[in-house]
Amino acid sequence: MIQLADDFFSTRNDPEQLDVNQDIMEQLQKIHPATLSEEVEGDGPVVWILMIPTTALTMRRFIAGEINESDVLAETRPGGSYDAIYLCSALVLPEFRNKGKAYRLAASAIADIRKSHPIKFLYAWSFSREGEQLAQKLAADAQLPLLAKPANHD
Repeated sequence: MIQLADDFFSTRNDPEQLDVNQDIMEQLQKIHPATLSEEVEGDGPVVWILMIPTTALTMRRFIAGEINESDVLAETRPGGSYDAIYLCSALVLPEFRNKGKAYRLAASAIADIRKSHPIKFLYAWSFSREGEQLAQKLAADAQLPLLAKPANHD
């Protein structure tokens, strides 16, 4: 799934994006267990969701382009109090798309994070129309305002 993320988002070639590796995954899990979610079928994951609970200040700085995804994570420490969730990535293998799997997994992660934090915002930086639509549906159903960094797709 890490390879799929790199292929889709080209994280290794874009310093604005979080380059997820094993160390980053361990750091995310310490922040909250629901930061990384996956649905496994057969030999491996078919859906992978990455969300980072953050502060509204971090969210605003990211949306304004003052900080990048690595900075978002650097400003997010285990044990903090967070009021925003960054929908960092949602990946679905092509043969499993359009079945609601990403939505269900992401909605469950939001609900889990909300049990521990007073979440007031959802934010995203979409790389596809499907990602943009996912963020909009998640925000509407969770009754959270959606803030978005300008989309990175046509």
